[in-house]
Amino acid sequence: MTLPRGQRGVALLGSTGSIGRSTLDVLRRHRDHFRLVALTAGRNEEELASQVSEWQPAYAGLAGSTGDSRWPSGPEVLVEAATHPDADIVVNAVVGAAGLEATLAALRAGKRVALANKETLVMAGDLVAQAACAGGGEIVPIDSEHSAVLQCITGRDDSVARLILTASGGPFREWSAGQVWHATVDEALRHPTWRMGHKITVDCATLANKALELIEAHYLFGLPYDALEVVVHPQSIVHAFVEFCDGSVLAQLGFPSMELPILYALTHPVRLPDAGVRRFDPVAAGPLTFEPVRTDVFRALASGIAAGRAGGTAPAVFNAANEVAVAAFLEGGIPFGLISETIERTLQAHVPVPASSVDAVRAADRWARDKAEQSVRQKCS
Repeated sequence: MTLPRGQRGVALLGSTGSIGRSTLDVLRRHRDHFRLVALTAGRNEEELASQVSEWQPAYAGLAGSTGDSRWPSGPEVLVEAATHPDADIVVNAVVGAAGLEATLAALRAGKRVALANKETLVMAGDLVAQAACAGGGEIVPIDSEHSAVLQCITGRDDSVARLILTASGGPFREWSAGQVWHATVDEALRHPTWRMGHKITVDCATLANKALELIEAHYLFGLPYDALEVVVHPQSIVHAFVEFCDGSVLAQLGFPSMELPILYALTHPVRLPDAGVRRFDPVAAGPLTFEPVRTDVFRALASGIAAGRAGGTAPAVFNAANEVAVAAFLEGGIPFGLISETIERTLQAHVPVPASSVDAVRAADRWARDKAEQSVRQKCS
């Protein structure tokens, strides 16, 4: 197979974040195949201006700003960019729940959504599937683990029995529970293998990110939670294992870089040569080791899996409580150990209902944020 002739239009949501910048690096190397037609950023007007000057997109907006700006502003710009008529592919690199409506709108408009905003599927996986069916759109994951799974199963029959996603273990992999509880913001942001934004880096330190990824894998690949596992792999070279019904196992390997998953999301199921991606060297990769997750220390993972199993609005509540707790930690309002406790308290107080509409999901999201913020205030008073 080959890519369609001509340039494919790309809308990039979250252009000034880590994934957004990496996407632009990939697009620079492949201008013959892609053209940037829409850009949105959060509040970083200065960097957006530089990007607009370079790429000259037909549309640009600031999703996180509602004040005076030379561009359209407010959360609605995400949907406007995602449904731009010249966009064939929408790269959703927005962090958090804010990316949901844009994903749904793009799928209903028949776009390919290259998804780095895992919260979309966590909050409303069934609604996302319905939107794709209704509009003819498709989701191709950007997360390195889900991209690895997709690369292993593409072109093969429907015989997947189990997925094993890898986790680096984060900066606290060998720390005691007491040390982890009192970890500082600076310590939590020292990820050993990946360079990412602050929120997702903290999620990796708590392993909440791996819970989000398991829920996302459940919806992406249609497997029950009993067939989804996590293993700690400190080197971050193997991104996922796929076990088939006959016991055979395939894995995808590569040095830590988001540029390869981004490129594959743009081109799937075909591939483009890319001189910008570091070539694999087994010797340089060194010994590869694997360890079980210490679930007694990293409790956010178990909470997220339980929310996924509960279904309905529980995953949205897990996501919202985590966002509130991580924000409070980054602002110095709570110790690291209270992140998982805040999530647990919020989930314990929630009675899941069907996530049958965006309104139901948003209501659960608002309730969870209020509950989590209340829990944070009580612990800090």
